[in-house]
Amino acid sequence: MNLAQRVLERAQAQAGQTAALLAELVRIPSPTGGEGEVAACLRRRMEEAGFEEVRCDGLGNVIGRIGRGRRLLAFDGHLDTVGPGNPENWSFDPYGGEIRDGHVCGRGAADQKGGVAAMVAAGRLLRELGFNRDLSVFFVGSVMEEDCDGLCWKYLIEEEGLRPEAVVSTEPTDGGLYRGQRGRMEIEVDFRGVSAHGSAPERGRNAVYAAARACLAIEALNERLRTDAFLGKGSVTVSRFVSDGPSLCAVPDSARLHLDRRLTAGETRESAVAEIEALVAGEDARVRVLDYLESSWTGRRYGMPKYYPTWSWPEDHPAVACGAAVHRELFGTPPRLGRWTFSTNGVTISGLYGIPTIGYGPGAEAMAHAPDEKIPIADLVRAAAFYALYALRF
Repeated sequence: MNLAQRVLERAQAQAGQTAALLAELVRIPSPTGGEGEVAACLRRRMEEAGFEEVRCDGLGNVIGRIGRGRRLLAFDGHLDTVGPGNPENWSFDPYGGEIRDGHVCGRGAADQKGGVAAMVAAGRLLRELGFNRDLSVFFVGSVMEEDCDGLCWKYLIEEEGLRPEAVVSTEPTDGGLYRGQRGRMEIEVDFRGVSAHGSAPERGRNAVYAAARACLAIEALNERLRTDAFLGKGSVTVSRFVSDGPSLCAVPDSARLHLDRRLTAGETRESAVAEIEALVAGEDARVRVLDYLESSWTGRRYGMPKYYPTWSWPEDHPAVACGAAVHRELFGTPPRLGRWTFSTNGVTISGLYGIPTIGYGPGAEAMAHAPDEKIPIADLVRAAAFYALYALRF
């Protein structure tokens, strides 16, 4: 039996244990900023799995290590989840952690505690195989991703000094090997008007009308944004429109648009802002990129601008090529190379710091933030085997 067969066989033998861990994680609600209990659970399970070091950093990221080598490799999976939304859209308890029909069910099963459970299984597998390479492998249960993707890795890199040669994101990839994603940013546009009595609107300047004109211009802008053959088209949409004034019998003197901007290759923070500034030229308006500054479950207040750069790596990059070779060795077929539609911690790891990043994660991308979220146990097995063999071949 060759090494890949041994790894896959051992991952399969752990299937029940991995599914039980994921069910346990799902049963612990963990909104952004409230990951303390699930972090404590993950620490315990990593220690039980034989990780050589397990700790939490100041922001609350859980860091487990296998190996003591000079080279550094990391795997990342975030611990926070979005809420369940309307409970009537679920056919089972979002936090029940039910195991049925070969799936683990509940909020966060796919996005993305399944990847976290598979990381623990991979660490246990490496210990069983007597991992002794000149490599330190870090398995990170990261925090605050849902509210500010990449903030956790900004902390790990800048405050903890953890800068691996490559990172494998365990976000769901539908069985594919991912090598990039569009970036994103959050933009606000504030419009200032002049109030007047609603019976004589000509005496004022209506901020809502200015914002409405901008909305139509932004809709048109979305249609002409650039496209990249791999990453796809850039996009922009108005995701919130609010206004205010002295009363409902008055011309509104302020309005605000919130824009969700997705960035494809060649688009930058500066170019995206300039596009919006050009659309509102002549209006009394201010365009700005928002900042994120919040407290983690540890109480540490930390932040960054809400600009998350586009990133991608070529198919022949060593980190990508290693993943493709591992996939062929384990499963007998080349992987489907692709990209995420949504955003991940790769925006900081790779987009800001240039660290090679790939993605291989259990579950379907379409399950993220959806009701009746679930993940096949078979995906957990494949992911655990992939992570372990990647560490052995990297």
